Amino acid sequence: GSPLGLGYTVTTGVLSAKGRGGFGMNAIEDYLQTDASINPGNSGGPLCDLEGRVLGINTMIARGTGIGFAVPSSMARRVAEQILKTGHVERAWIGVGIQDLTPDLAATMKLDPRAGALVNSVNDNGPGAKANVKPGDVIAAVAGKPVHDGRELIREVLQHDVGQTISLEIVRDGKHYGSSVLLTARPEPAVPPLPVQQQGVPHPGLGMSVR
Repeated sequence: GSPLGLGYTVTTGVLSAKGRGGFGMNAIEDYLQTDASINPGNSGGPLCDLEGRVLGINTMIARGTGIGFAVPSSMARRVAEQILKTGHVERAWIGVGIQDLTPDLAATMKLDPRAGALVNSVNDNGPGAKANVKPGDVIAAVAGKPVHDGRELIREVLQHDVGQTISLEIVRDGKHYGSSVLLTARPEPAVPPLPVQQQGVPHPGLGMSVR
């Protein structure tokens, strides 16, 4: 990167973890964690392994800790491919609110705390409601792949395309059920227009509009 204007700077470190989140920075958080220095100017640069393969896109730091975070290259690639193909990004969505199983909740439900993601709400007329997902269900697997918490569930859903039908494994009252859900596009807030997309403001007397 080019931190503090010092071009072609390379730092080294350890990839400590995958799937970090819960920072409240974005609606979707699935970061790689590293202690390789990420400073202002590094963001947007590649996080590479020793073979030069890009693992992620450097994104942010936890201030005062020396801990940095990068968006996984798999997520960045899917976003880039969608932008090149359609000009915008659609993220798959099953229309449920989720939370992690706390030890207390897991004990009450007689489940392992890593048994899946707990559904705490279901969007009316959303994909989950149509697939008979109910509040209190635990989603244990997506498309045959086990998930252990809410971030893993979101990550696995995002690996699939809008319009695709995937299977869910659901734990309800201690019993395992299978269901299929048709993925729809995640509702996203409208993006404010760029200055070049805004209408020009007329200035009387000049005979022209500027923007």
